[in-house]
Amino acid sequence: MLKRKVNKLISEKSPYLLQHAYNPVDWFAWNDEAFKKAKEEDKPIFLSVGYSTCHWCHVMEHESFEDEGVAKLLNNSFVSIKVDREERPDIDSVYMGICQALIGAGGWPLTIIMTPDKKPFFAGTYFPKDSNYGRVGMLELLPRITELWVTKKEELENSATQIIESVRQSTESFLGDDLSEETFSKAVNQFSERFDETYGGFGSFPKFPSPHNLIFLIRYFYKTKEEKPLRMAIKTLFAMSRGGIYDHIGFGFHRYSTDKMWLVPHFEKMLYDQAMLSLAFSEAYQLTKDVSLKQTVYEILSYVQRDMSSPEGGFYSAEDADSEGEEGKFYFWTKSEIDEILGDQSELFCDIFSIKEEGNFVDPFKGNTLTGENIIHLKVSIEEFAEQNNLNLDDIIEFIRFSREKLFLHRNERVHPHKDDKILTDWNGLMIASFSKAGAIFNENSFIESAQNAADFILSKMKKEDGYLFHRYRDGETAFDGTAEDYAFFVWGLLELYFATFNPKFFTEAILIQKYFDEHFLDEDFGGYFINSDIGEELIVRKKDIYDGAIPSSNSIVYLNLLTLNRLTGKKSYEQNAIMLERNFSAEVSSMASAYTQFLSSADFMRTKPFEIVIVEGKDKSEFNRFVETVNSIYLPNKVVLVKNSESEKVLDEIAPFTKNMKSIDDKTTAYVCVNYACNLPVNDVIDFHTELTKL
Repeated sequence: MLKRKVNKLISEKSPYLLQHAYNPVDWFAWNDEAFKKAKEEDKPIFLSVGYSTCHWCHVMEHESFEDEGVAKLLNNSFVSIKVDREERPDIDSVYMGICQALIGAGGWPLTIIMTPDKKPFFAGTYFPKDSNYGRVGMLELLPRITELWVTKKEELENSATQIIESVRQSTESFLGDDLSEETFSKAVNQFSERFDETYGGFGSFPKFPSPHNLIFLIRYFYKTKEEKPLRMAIKTLFAMSRGGIYDHIGFGFHRYSTDKMWLVPHFEKMLYDQAMLSLAFSEAYQLTKDVSLKQTVYEILSYVQRDMSSPEGGFYSAEDADSEGEEGKFYFWTKSEIDEILGDQSELFCDIFSIKEEGNFVDPFKGNTLTGENIIHLKVSIEEFAEQNNLNLDDIIEFIRFSREKLFLHRNERVHPHKDDKILTDWNGLMIASFSKAGAIFNENSFIESAQNAADFILSKMKKEDGYLFHRYRDGETAFDGTAEDYAFFVWGLLELYFATFNPKFFTEAILIQKYFDEHFLDEDFGGYFINSDIGEELIVRKKDIYDGAIPSSNSIVYLNLLTLNRLTGKKSYEQNAIMLERNFSAEVSSMASAYTQFLSSADFMRTKPFEIVIVEGKDKSEFNRFVETVNSIYLPNKVVLVKNSESEKVLDEIAPFTKNMKSIDDKTTAYVCVNYACNLPVNDVIDFHTELTKL
């Protein structure tokens, strides 16, 4: 067997870069060597950005980067650089913003052609090998660019300079006004106009989960008691959990739905989706007490514990959409296959999950016809199915559990999609927040343990003593300066973990990391936080992130963290930084309110009268636990909770001095509820405590 030639990417740790290590393209990682070579040889840079579970990245690799003809064009006339957007989100953010500015759209794979000094003059996304259907192919594009570089190089360089200058001007900061109350209702109205009354979600298709939108709507209902925002959120949560976007056999959510019915997903599974969706389902349960919402949380988090957890403690990044070269193949079922596995019980299972002999979806990549393949999904809830068919609900639930287990074991023998096993600080921060909140709400120790293991891993492997964070860990190696998302999301995770455990270690670590974040990322003149540090690699633009897209932005989350830290410690500088941050982004947020829902949720925290709850532990541990369970059972999204006991008293006296004189009364667990900067009389009866909380 011939040994395949490797390129420079073979020495990298990124699964995405390693996927391209056997391409005939002479790839470089993003490093000084690549840019030095481009300058010395006077060649433009061909920059390709993607990630390991990206379907169209795989397509472009197979079509073009594995092709000797395309590789020859790249190797002769360009210096080619591969970037994993998940390893270097700072680079991705800069050049994706340029792509969107130039062509009005973006996505991955991202293709940028730029000068040796990193200034882009051409941008796009996926390009096929050959030109077709009006889309230029690589075999035509690359010679065209090469000719322009030789004959009109000065014009290209001038164009690149103008592009950079335009982008820099668009990122300039200024201080505006506070957000108006109308901005919140404006966002709700924008969702109402796009709400799909039939299938849930917003707009037609594709449909993305965007769980922070749903959390915002739930909180808006809580504040205003307007019914429609809650109805939109709950209907969407149920529609997603019943659709094919949800993996009904192994659990967890796929990336997005390609249709308006949530039936046919893009099959990759991202860690951040599991984190944000389980947060949304947890908060929805805490408000409504609907047990089916709780069940979905348990299923999502069991998937993460089973398939996305490192033995070292951190969480892996993603699972691919493709297996055996076909998107979704791992998740498809034929009716005959289910008949063989379940035997006499197959008919009922197929009725429940809409399995058809001819298949239950049309595949646009297979001639827009039914193929005999099925995506397991529910057209109605389990409760509705049982009622419609006059069946016992408990029996149906047990039948589904038993059938799922048999199908799961069978599916487990298939070729699995690729797992991206790198550990990212930012996405782990989101997952820690989610496990912590679910652990607190459901009083589930296994969730809290998962959160704590991940936090301890990040703190021991990916943090320096001064609060500096690394971004990526894989195969024993930590690498890359942390970005704003790493700091914002991990601090959020630590704060939620404190609220779940009341271990002061997580509180003090959050303060330390926020201090480093303030020192090296904060725009002290205009507020807000830059994506990259002032002592890290200098990119062509230093941007701030505010758009709440697939996940919340770093500035939206740090806004919440600052307010939380202010209420926990009483330290005014946190609040001052939060106020400046809001004013920095207020004009942008007001212009399209529904695109900034996490920011609005944080701004709502600023505007709601603060609830600080201090629980002083007494001698009876079980009594203390009842106080904690009580505060976690009630939906109070804008509360903060501190616990004083022998372990934490000294720490809290120092970092939360307003708690100094709060003591246990008669050695019983005692709660102090402070509302709008005034504390009520202490209570040491759990029923009285519950009554007081329900009045807030």
